[in-house]
Amino acid sequence: MFTLPTIDTVGTGIRIMDLRKKAGLSVKDLQMMVGFATPNAIYKWQNGAAMPTLPTFAHIAKLERQQIATL
Repeated sequence: MFTLPTIDTVGTGIRIMDLRKKAGLSVKDLQMMVGFATPNAIYKWQNGAAMPTLPTFAHIAKLERQQIATL
């Protein structure tokens, strides 16, 4: 039987927040960099309530010089 991998949304959100802070970025800065009109999605990611799309993950990883798997 094939088991799908699970994603730790809370842990991923914490890593996104930590990387954002280490990069010296505010939520507003990250919002502008990914082209969002509001910061709501970023707060949801950081709280583990939602996950970025794969293209957004790639953008965040590139901005913060990380591999997607690190996030």
